[in-house]
Amino acid sequence: MSETYQWVVEAAEAGWRLDLWVSEKLPQVTRSRVQTLLDEGLVLVNQKKVKAGYKLKSGDTVTVQVPATKPLSAKPQPMDLDIVYEDKDLAIVNKPRGMVVHPAPGHEDGTLVNGLLYRFDGQLSGINGVLRPGIVHRIDKDTSGLLAICKSDRAHQGLSALLQEHAIERVYHAVVHGVFTQSQGTVDAPIGRMNQDRKKMGIRADGRRAVTHFKVLEQFSRFAYIELSLETGRTHQIRVHMKSIGHPLLGDPVYGPLGGGAKNTSALEKQLARQAFWPGQILHAKTLGFIHPVTQEWMHFDSELPAYFQTVLTLLRQ
Repeated sequence: MSETYQWVVEAAEAGWRLDLWVSEKLPQVTRSRVQTLLDEGLVLVNQKKVKAGYKLKSGDTVTVQVPATKPLSAKPQPMDLDIVYEDKDLAIVNKPRGMVVHPAPGHEDGTLVNGLLYRFDGQLSGINGVLRPGIVHRIDKDTSGLLAICKSDRAHQGLSALLQEHAIERVYHAVVHGVFTQSQGTVDAPIGRMNQDRKKMGIRADGRRAVTHFKVLEQFSRFAYIELSLETGRTHQIRVHMKSIGHPLLGDPVYGPLGGGAKNTSALEKQLARQAFWPGQILHAKTLGFIHPVTQEWMHFDSELPAYFQTVLTLLRQ
């Protein structure tokens, strides 16, 4: 069923743009969804439809009606999944770049979950609901690499506890901008959602603690090939942390130079612009290690760098 919200603008909030203010009041609603509500006349100021850029005044009454959303359903779909390990409680999948992990508006099918439902035919943990069966942790669409999939609820509960305790080894490889002045280091900076764009994360004093360790594997003239170990697992953690120290991920359209509308600035980027996988961060979840939540055995998995990543390294080494 639809929900209706109503607020009176306080003096300290005067001058805010209406669309940004509503997004702040309704963090569970995406900015694109807020814009749709505005376009459809479901956001009113003093009972009148106004533009998204309307500057709020103290005492304005804002009314927002949010229609009920059509529930998504995840349907089994056959696809060629790279299953690198499987037992009765869990599986390890090597996710390809470009694949979304679970269904969401705009990505209702073709996701990893759709493939898992077909491949395991009901043998997935149900703790995270019908849209995220078996999913304990996730990686971004344009990040490739290893993911643990839970087939039983006891494995799901155990693996979730290991994540909370920061007891899972997660090692990524990436290519980033810039020349490092140190061969290794640690970024310890809290991460939270940005007020102006709720889809983006950033360094915030009131954010959740986030720790990333990095090591330079190869340094090139303008870029570096690095290894990263996660102590915590915040949304977009590697991408945000590396940007914060002046080394954004190569190809990242959100947190890298491309996100600011910058033109290609090197021969490498011009060559990459002709590749089918460009843009998108050059980031691969290479290693995964943990104590099996049921058998208590130490499990360790390492994946080869995928073709797109090797192409980038070949161009850099030339």
